[in-house]
Amino acid sequence: MTRTVTRTRAGSATGVRRRTAAAALVLGLSAVLTACGGEDGGDSPKLSVSGAYVPQPPTPDMAAGYVTVTNKGGADDELTSVTTPLAAEVTMHTTTGTRMKQVRSLKVPADGELRLATGGDHLMLTNLTHKPKVGDKVSFTLHFASSDPVEIKVPVEPTTYRPKD
Repeated sequence: MTRTVTRTRAGSATGVRRRTAAAALVLGLSAVLTACGGEDGGDSPKLSVSGAYVPQPPTPDMAAGYVTVTNKGGADDELTSVTTPLAAEVTMHTTTGTRMKQVRSLKVPADGELRLATGGDHLMLTNLTHKPKVGDKVSFTLHFASSDPVEIKVPVEPTTYRPKD
């Protein structure tokens, strides 16, 4: 017994349309993933935060903050602001020689780091809600131009001189 299968032109056209639609969907998803940097994020920032601390402030209304932001991604980002319930205002400063200058943002280079450290670039916390004690943990939220905000708990450490590396 032999079976004969006949295909109509309409059936063939439907199959072609389905295959074409599936191919277009795959190409579209591929383009979206490529535009977003793919799964590995090669063309986007990949940030991590470490080494954060606040030296116990000598005065009740002002403190400094230090942190390192590492970017293992393939694109630059910028630290645009920092917020904390400890202070009414947090400003960012660069230091060149003995000159300190307030800035609106700090670059976090691709495959590099932004290091805020004593004697160099740093955060200034003004109009403190209270004078923190050694051992306290202070919440900070770091805001970036491209990346999602990063929330960290920052320890208050004894005031000591830490030379810039």
